[in-house]
Amino acid sequence: MSGILADKKIIVMGVANRRSIAWGCAQEMERQGATIIYTYQNDRMKRSLQRLVSDDAQLFECDVANDESIERAFTDIKEVVGSVDGIVHAIAYAKKEELGGSILGVSRDGYALAQNISAYSLIAVAKYAQTLKLLNDPSSIVTLTYFGSERAIPNYNVMGIAKAALEASVRYLARDMGDANVRVNAISAGAVKTLAVTGINGHADLLKMSQERTVDGQSVSLKEIGGTCAFLMSDLSTGVVGDVIYVDKGVHLI
Repeated sequence: MSGILADKKIIVMGVANRRSIAWGCAQEMERQGATIIYTYQNDRMKRSLQRLVSDDAQLFECDVANDESIERAFTDIKEVVGSVDGIVHAIAYAKKEELGGSILGVSRDGYALAQNISAYSLIAVAKYAQTLKLLNDPSSIVTLTYFGSERAIPNYNVMGIAKAALEASVRYLARDMGDANVRVNAISAGAVKTLAVTGINGHADLLKMSQERTVDGQSVSLKEIGGTCAFLMSDLSTGVVGDVIYVDKGVHLI
């Protein structure tokens, strides 16, 4: 298949349903010629994923909260499909009750959980990919962040702090994985109606406000976000390292 990702194999972590940004990324990368390998957290997520992909899709269980699960998944992937050219990390989680109201209401455990799943998991994924020599030379790791990492977005709270830590992790990983020719970047995606967004109190107002602040009055699409992900996974982006690329149709400008 032709395209900027022809003959490349990419792991996509975090597809929940067809509205997931991870799914939009997977679709665009596949259109550009990539072979997509999917990971899922548990049996429930596997069933959801199976409704989207073809019967011959490669699916591997991986719970990023568990180091042994990451190591096992990456070991299995290497044994079955060989080394890969990239990883899309599209995983974040915080308890719903930790998102609304004042940041003063965030619990110690809730804060730690959001950091573990939403930020540290990128470091863990990168570590095991490197240790197991899963990534080709060159290769790319892309994660997903949001504008709430640098602005106090209503009802985003602990997730905004976790995303700030995620973006810092991108920079340090990019520095330390560069000698292996692995580049690490983040996409700061505009607000789209995903399962994660609908868990935020007042998400309808957030989506409306975001759309009003785009340069053309239209919300960014999964296809547009996925297109940027495909670029970052391709050899066209070998000079882009440790960066956060905004794909929000200008919302961050205002």
